[in-house]
Amino acid sequence: MVENFNNLVASTNLWKSFGNSCLYSTAQTILCIFVCSLAGYGFELYHDKGKDILFAILLMAMMIPGVATMIPLFTMMSKMHLLNNVLGFVLPGISTPFMIMMFRQNSRNFPPDIMEAARIDGLSEFAIFFRMYMPVMKSTYAAAAVVTFMNSWNAYLWPRVVMTDNRAQTMPILIANLANGYTIDYGMLMMGVLFSTLPTIIIFFVLQKQFAEGISGSVK
Repeated sequence: MVENFNNLVASTNLWKSFGNSCLYSTAQTILCIFVCSLAGYGFELYHDKGKDILFAILLMAMMIPGVATMIPLFTMMSKMHLLNNVLGFVLPGISTPFMIMMFRQNSRNFPPDIMEAARIDGLSEFAIFFRMYMPVMKSTYAAAAVVTFMNSWNAYLWPRVVMTDNRAQTMPILIANLANGYTIDYGMLMMGVLFSTLPTIIIFFVLQKQFAEGISGSVK
C-alpha cells in the first residue's frame, strides 16, 4: 500500500490535482448553495403567478442534457479567457434547477411568523435572509452542500473540456489518465481512487445527520 502511494506521488502530479479539486469543488459549493438558496427563498416566500411560470420554465431546463450545452459553454469560456481557470469550472454550475427546487420545497417549512416579526423589528429583506432564514434552514444547506460538493468533486466531462492544461487537472482526470496507458498499474490506480474518495466520505459522515434532515425537508 505504501509502495503504491509512493509510486503515485512520484509518477503523477497528485498534490496539485488534489488541491485543484479541493479549490474548484469548495468554490462551486459555496456559490451554488448561496445562489440557489436565494432563488428558492424568493420563489417560495415572494411567489406570484409570474414566478410560478418562470419556475416551471426553469424545471423544463432539467430535460436538456448537459452534453447539448457543452460546446456553447466552452465557446463562452474561451471568449471570456476562462479556460484553465477556477471561474471556468465554477460558473456553469453555480445555479442548478434541482438545487433551486430543493430550497424552494424546504422553504415551505420556514415559519412566516419569523419574517413578520423581523419586519416589525425593522430588518431589511436581505437581513431577514442572512440572519433569520439561513440559520433556520441549516439542515437544508448541509444537504445541499454534500450533494453539490460530491457532484463537483466527481465531475469529469466538463473539467476535461475546460481544463486543457495538465496543471489545472482535477482528481477524476488524473485517475482517468492512469487508466489510459498501455500498461496499467492497478495498484497505483486503486490507490488513486481511494485517495480521491476520502474527501467525499469525510464530508458525508461529518454532515450525515444534517443531510438526512435536509433531504427529508426538516427545519431546525
